[in-house]
Amino acid sequence: MSLEVKNLGLENSIFNHYIAEIRDSLVQKDRMRFRTNLNRMGQILGYEISKTLKYEEREVITPLGQAFVPVLKDFPVLTTVLRAGLPLHDGLLQVFDRSDNGFISAYRMHHKDNEFEIKVEYASCPSLYERTLILSDTMLATGNSMVLSFQTLIEEYGTPEHVHFVSVIGSSEGVEYLRKNVEIPATLWIGAIDEEMTAQSYIVPGLGDAGDLAFGQKD
Repeated sequence: MSLEVKNLGLENSIFNHYIAEIRDSLVQKDRMRFRTNLNRMGQILGYEISKTLKYEEREVITPLGQAFVPVLKDFPVLTTVLRAGLPLHDGLLQVFDRSDNGFISAYRMHHKDNEFEIKVEYASCPSLYERTLILSDTMLATGNSMVLSFQTLIEEYGTPEHVHFVSVIGSSEGVEYLRKNVEIPATLWIGAIDEEMTAQSYIVPGLGDAGDLAFGQKD
């Protein structure tokens, strides 16, 4: 199944201003601004996703009469990868404010040889059967976390009708890994795609560790 990629950074908009600020090593020192920018980008990405969803006409009674307005037929299920995905998720939730939510705890388990593997420790989500799923994680580096999180969700909660993956910055390798390992109709919404990664699988130029920048360094 082909993966459709929607790269918002390819067009001039305020979105790229926020991308510039979250990349900037000086602006990053303001932790609150970093989280706010991720939230803003989540709202913009959510708005773009909303254009692809199904609508139905509803009669609305106003103080002066009636109006017929196309409204969302069903709200998507919003899920995110803890902890870095939380500010992005919150922005999406402000757009899809009636959505059910799910959360996944996925982390890198490092070994002595500097290698690591992705572990999913916890998942909580409503049924996804024949629904639209939005799965967000701020960074798409190798793509392992996103794919493993998605596979965990469908194994435990059912296969959605369509999945929208949402990231702010990704690597070309991560995008390709997603393309090869997702077998249902899917769309990737992203703000920038970088070509390089370090030996530790950090995106270059990227922005660093999004979780640490949003919430503080971990031991």
